[in-house]
Amino acid sequence: MDETQGIPPDVDPAREKAAQALKVPALLMMGMGGLWVLYTLFGLYRTLSPAGMEQMQAGIEKALAVYPPELRVQARAILAPFLTPTFLLFSALPGVCLNGLVVFGAWKMKNLQLHGLSMTVAIICCIPCCGPAWGLGLIPGIWSLVVLNRPEVKAAFRSK
Repeated sequence: MDETQGIPPDVDPAREKAAQALKVPALLMMGMGGLWVLYTLFGLYRTLSPAGMEQMQAGIEKALAVYPPELRVQARAILAPFLTPTFLLFSALPGVCLNGLVVFGAWKMKNLQLHGLSMTVAIICCIPCCGPAWGLGLIPGIWSLVVLNRPEVKAAFRSK
């Protein structure tokens, strides 16, 4: 270890500085993305359980109670395909996949690996309906985009 600088001889200071600059936004993206995946999976579990399906049907019946009987029949027929467990499962799949990708890409970003994937997940975080936490991902997304576009950070991704 170099006594004068306190840095081990095999550690590149520029790479360490880049890693430090990306650490907080990457951890924020991993945390928000992971929580969003867990939240979605828990919501699916609760909705797809027999009690959840009964509660959803009761809520729909309560909402339709204000309409005349002939419209209720038509509304039930229109809503029926959207209330099946298969539809509910497949409608949650894109969000789970995108936020899983955000978690993986942020982990790679934190480790200064795969610059292209890091840029991709930073952009995904900036899209409110795709990224974690419906808009809160905008903060670490823009932050990491700014840092990822610095020349010294790009160079740190290439050097390994």
